[in-house]
Amino acid sequence: MKNHSVNVIGSLVDNETRCTHYHSPLDIIAIKFWCCKEYYPCHLCHAEHADHKAQVWPAGMFDEKAVLCGKCGNELTINDYLECSSVCPECKGCFNPGCSAHAGLYFQIL
Repeated sequence: MKNHSVNVIGSLVDNETRCTHYHSPLDIIAIKFWCCKEYYPCHLCHAEHADHKAQVWPAGMFDEKAVLCGKCGNELTINDYLECSSVCPECKGCFNPGCSAHAGLYFQIL
């Protein structure tokens, strides 16, 4: 599904990147996976739709744009996302603060 100008792959339920696994009003991000450079709403969507095992972003690559705000289409660097306090710096859309519990599935956390 296209979200703004970015293709998001997965079991999407709307155009703000909510998926069948995570679909609360705050679940509005998609993450570009290091292994394939494709956006997915979550690690479960990647596991279901990709033909390979997920790999996390190396800590030295956190300046890469790899997080998509499903509300406005803004792409954030990993550093920006990790520092944004669960609010999109562009549109002020609220991200799910619980996503931080899954950060290690996407990013190399030291």
